[in-house]
Parts: sequence; structure tokens; C-alpha cells
Amino acid sequence: MKNRANGLGLVLMAPAVLLLIAFFLLPATLTGIFAFTNMSTSTGISGGAYVVTETVLRKLEATDLDPKLRAGLGEKSYTVNAETLAAATSADIEPGFLAEIEDRLSGKTYAASSAFEDDLKSLPSRPRRIRDLKLATEPFERSVINTRYPDRGQFEAALQTFLPAATKADLETIATASYTGWTWTRDNFIDLFTRADTLRLVANTVFYVCATLAFNVFVGLFLAIAVFYLPSRAGGVFNVLWLLPRITPVVLYAIMWKWFTWENGFLYVAAEDLGLPAFNYMKGSVPTAWATVILVNGFVGASFGMILFSGALRAIPIQQLWSSEVDGANRWQQVTRIILPQMRWPILFVTSYQTLSLLSSYELIWLTTNGGPGSTTTVWSLEAFHTALNNYTGNLQYGLGAAMALILVIVGLALSILYLRLFRFNELVSKPKIEF
Repeated sequence: MKNRANGLGLVLMAPAVLLLIAFFLLPATLTGIFAFTNMSTSTGISGGAYVVTETVLRKLEATDLDPKLRAGLGEKSYTVNAETLAAATSADIEPGFLAEIEDRLSGKTYAASSAFEDDLKSLPSRPRRIRDLKLATEPFERSVINTRYPDRGQFEAALQTFLPAATKADLETIATASYTGWTWTRDNFIDLFTRADTLRLVANTVFYVCATLAFNVFVGLFLAIAVFYLPSRAGGVFNVLWLLPRITPVVLYAIMWKWFTWENGFLYVAAEDLGLPAFNYMKGSVPTAWATVILVNGFVGASFGMILFSGALRAIPIQQLWSSEVDGANRWQQVTRIILPQMRWPILFVTSYQTLSLLSSYELIWLTTNGGPGSTTTVWSLEAFHTALNNYTGNLQYGLGAAMALILVIVGLALSILYLRLFRFNELVSKPKIEF
């Protein structure tokens, strides 16, 4: 019977386990993998090829590659062989002229187009117009510049043709710079720990999380206690009003705040009527932008906290409050000596949940200030979103964005452990010492 019950429990748990794997473990694992790559829009995610471009030549200037080899990469040559003759046939070169080229020039290689053109001019069937003669040289042109090689072997073989003096180390340097696909790297983390704006992002994120978290917890707790002492009908109406930020669609909620704070909005008109400075309070100054960001997120979080705290307050035995009133306790004494000591677990949950939620949340900042003015309200998660999924340049850096997300996950896990120790989680889940 016990084994059957255990089997039924596993069957019931299976969907939850599958969802956990699909929507948490798999994304977290992929984020960790992507964080150690240089995947971006330019590299793609399915591999790449080897192409020497002008950009690659400029990149090679910063390496130890011999300048003569670097110059050789940009040179062109003209070769008459089976491959180039086949290309000339495909290019509809006049057959008689092509037969003379094969007969008299086969096997020759020219370093300059002028030398090749001089030999072509000596052939009886040559084109009479100079333009046609120059067009006839194109199929015989050979260069690694802008030529796409699908694999490393073909690329190195071509390089050895153009650069016979290149060593294995030289080929490695050129191949590394020319590869267009993604590679494994730790540069994402080195970049994050050395770039100039990292400290600003960290400071913005710490300020945003701490200020908004304090608003969420204290306002939510205050509202829950206030509603607890209100008559039930008035408390119900109050609860519904404070739930509006939570149940309103995010985009509509952001638009309402824009109407409230932008030019010609409610605050703007009210400030003008009162003779106060009137401007776009959402983006017009750094203090008002931060106040907007904290309040926009704070009202949503406070309503969430109020719901949880209200439920926890209902679980406190009412006999304790009746007894305290008999002993002459006022409301403040009831709150500080009876209610708050029994609210540790809800406060722990709301604090830890809201901390992790705020660390990774960016949508309301994106929809309101978008990190502005400038980048003064840009937090870590918003920067990761812009880096990996949405930026003005169009070069989405998936690897760097994943590295930023991975750091958020690590910080979130560390904070979770810290909260559990700080609030003595083992004591919270232990058997009560007093039974009611």
C-alpha cells in the first residue's frame, strides 16, 4: 500500500518536475553555456566560416603577425590553371581566346594584373576593347580577401598558397582573426569586471533594489496591518483599490504613469498652477526619474506584500489579541509585541522573493524611463536585456548578455542563502513550542 502511494505521488509530481526542468533548469543551463561564448548577431549560433576582410586586416595590425605577411594577405594574383580556366568558361569568355590562353599561358602565375594583361594582348584572338580584356582577367584572379572558406583545412591550404613563408603560428593567428563563428571564451567576464560602467550599473542596481524593496515591504506591511484593524467592508474596498497596480496590464500601467508625469500630464499641470517647476518628471531630472522608477515598481510590489501579509495576519490566533486587550495593551503594543514577532516568515518570504524579483526585473524601467535620463536609471538586468536582445546598433551580444544574466543568478542564490540564515529558517519550519 505504501509503495502504491509512493508511486502515485511520483506520477503526480512528474508534470511539476518536467516543467521545472523545461522552464528553469534548461534555461539556466543554456545561460551558463552561452555565457562562456562570444555568440552575437555577427557570429550566429550555428557555426561559421573563415573570411579575410578589410576589418580582419586591421584587426591583425594589433597582433605579432609579420607586416609582410599581413600585406601579402591583401595582395591579388592571376593564375592560369584548370580551376581558373573552368571559371573563365563559366564566365562566357570567347572559346577561341580561351583556347589560346590554355595553350600558351597554362601554368603561369602573375603577381600584377598589368603583366597578365600584357601577355593576353599578345594573343591573336584577344578582345579589341580594353574593357573586355580587363573583364577577361577576372576569372583568373585569385585572392583570399572576401573569399569564404567553409572549413579550417581549405582556409589554411589557401593561405599557404598565398603566404608560403607563413609558419603554423602565423596561420593560427590569421585563422583565429578570420573565423566568423562563435568560440568558447572567458572574455565576457573579463570585460564585465574591467569595463568603466560596471561600477555604475552595480550602484544603480543596489540602490534600485534596496529602495524599492524597502517601499514594498514596509508599505505592504503597513497596509496589511491597517486593513486588519479596519471594519471588514471598508478593509475589502481598501484591498481592492491597492490591488489595481498588480492586476493592471503592465503596458497600460506604464502608460498611466507617463500620463501622470510627462509634459502636460497631471503633475505638470498641477505644478504649473501652483507655480512650481513643471517639466517631464519621468525623464527630466535624475531625482524625479529615480522617484518614478521606485514608485512605479513599489506600488506593484506593495500590493503583493499586502496580500501575503493580510493572509498571515489572519492566521494569528485572535485569542492573543483579546488577552492583550484585557491586559490593557494598545494597538502599537499589539503590533510590536504580538503581530510582528509572528510575521517573521511572511516578511522573510516577501523580502527574499521581492529581492530576487527586483534583481531580474527591468520591464517597467524599460517602459518608463528606459534607463534615462542618459543611463542614470539603467540597472544590471536592463543592461543585460539591451546587450543580448534589444539595442540600437543591431549587434546583439548573446554571450555577453548571458554572462550578465549568469551573474544575476549567482547573486540571487547567494542572497537566498543569506536570507535563510538571517531569518533562521530552520527555526521557522521547526515544530511550534506552544500548541493552541
